[in-house]
Amino acid sequence: MSIGATSDQWWKNGVVYCLDVETYLDGDGDGCGDLRGLTDRIDYLAGLGVTVLWLMPFHPSPDRDDGYDVTDFYGVDPRLGTLGDFVELVRTADQRGIRVVIDLVVNHTSDQHPWFRSARASTASPYRDWYVWVDEPTQDPQLKEVFPGDQQGVWAYDDEAGQYYLHRFYPHQPDLNVANPEVRDEIARIAGFWLELGVSGFRMDAVPFLLELNGIEGAPSVDPKEYLRDLRAFVSRRRGDAILLGEVNLPPPEQRAYFGDEDGDGLHMVFNFSVMQRVWLALARGEVACIVEALDALPAVPFDSQWASFLRNHDELTLDQLSDEERAECFAAFGPDESMQLYGRGLRRRLPTMLGGDRARIEMAYSLLFSLPGTPVLFYGEEIGMGENLDVADRGAVRTPMQWADEPGGGFSTGPPDRFPAPMPGGDYGPARVNVADARRRGDSLLNWMERLMRRRNETPELGFGDWHVVKADQPSVLVHRCDWQGSTVVAVHNFAGADRAVTFRLDGSDDAVGLDDLLDGERLALDGPEVTLDLPRYGYRWYRVLRRGARITP
Repeated sequence: MSIGATSDQWWKNGVVYCLDVETYLDGDGDGCGDLRGLTDRIDYLAGLGVTVLWLMPFHPSPDRDDGYDVTDFYGVDPRLGTLGDFVELVRTADQRGIRVVIDLVVNHTSDQHPWFRSARASTASPYRDWYVWVDEPTQDPQLKEVFPGDQQGVWAYDDEAGQYYLHRFYPHQPDLNVANPEVRDEIARIAGFWLELGVSGFRMDAVPFLLELNGIEGAPSVDPKEYLRDLRAFVSRRRGDAILLGEVNLPPPEQRAYFGDEDGDGLHMVFNFSVMQRVWLALARGEVACIVEALDALPAVPFDSQWASFLRNHDELTLDQLSDEERAECFAAFGPDESMQLYGRGLRRRLPTMLGGDRARIEMAYSLLFSLPGTPVLFYGEEIGMGENLDVADRGAVRTPMQWADEPGGGFSTGPPDRFPAPMPGGDYGPARVNVADARRRGDSLLNWMERLMRRRNETPELGFGDWHVVKADQPSVLVHRCDWQGSTVVAVHNFAGADRAVTFRLDGSDDAVGLDDLLDGERLALDGPEVTLDLPRYGYRWYRVLRRGARITP
């Protein structure tokens, strides 16, 4: 496949940027972010190097779970704008070369959704079987709480219905019954509606919970993976280049099944939770063996599939795949105060604060993210080094308004702060110290560094399309991996130690290599044989393209 054909698999070589419309920019001064405000910032995102914009839920909602409790899958919350505003956003983004992906939250609805209100009112309701009802709750151990301690089990009794209903999330979010073919047809209609409005795909929320049918009557007749296959086929028929990006927080062998068979007829992309969690463990230890193990454990994925790599997202930093001892190491390193922890498994902090504001360490972490196998995903505000506000409850600590300027309202809104979706952080990470306007004026800012990193990532298809493997290095604190694609090789080197390290490794199979071209600072290193020795500063990082004898040098 030539470089000219890589746009056919655009999801493999881009930068995904996740944001919540209500916390990004208030365009009308009412204290809540909106679609018009976001549209005004599309040029900012395009200049930054974002190629895919992932929108968290913006549908009508009681907003008891940050919009994930939906009352109308076909609408826009009036606080955020109109369908016309949404179409304008998609059109503007498309003109700037940015695709829009939206959350598809069809594991559950709000208990205020008309479907559920009808379902609870009568056993004769056409929507009764759209939800899961039982006279007596089952004790299936596989029906686990998503939010331990906050959820009070997964069954709730409804006085009006006279039965219990299933809710794997909060009690105000009753689960849809995906075993019902009418529900599956409705999910397809929802997807088809938004595809017609120009979206390029969907981030599917909590996919294992959507497809886990234990406790649902009639479930044995439904193959969950077959359903996922049918949904992908439907989406591809409606828009051939649309994707499904799945939240699948499972060990790698179980994640592999969600990509589909060898031809890749399931999800196009799956978030790489297993590697993400080991990266944090490595950051805590200053050694990379756990990352190497996690990378080695990844299964090969189909040609049309890809991992989605991330270090932080809109939820707590979940560490549920680590052992109790490993999780305790991360808690001690990045969130020793109980107020920083959540659900006994994660941290409700942003990356810069967890890394103590150490610029070298922060850069190394993001350099690693952008060079790991897969497509990098950023959460809004990461590009300027935003911190969390621990005074905001639960996961909301990392979902504070975007900080645009050192001015009242942080440049987010001219409205009264008590109407903001959440209060902004103060101190060293408040808008007086961390904001876009100031960062743009400083050539050495994290924002400008991140923009250069994104540009280089978009210009380095080896990282998105290439075959990769870990290269053995002689330092336990240094991770070396290479990506090979169409005769070109890129090598990434990252030092997790807080001290200088000299590292040696071999580039086997590169007998025609004459040098290494540093893709991040422009310097070149001559080679005399396959063995490479580098001097790395504390938390140092390098991206090299191997220069081969007689080959054209890529700028």
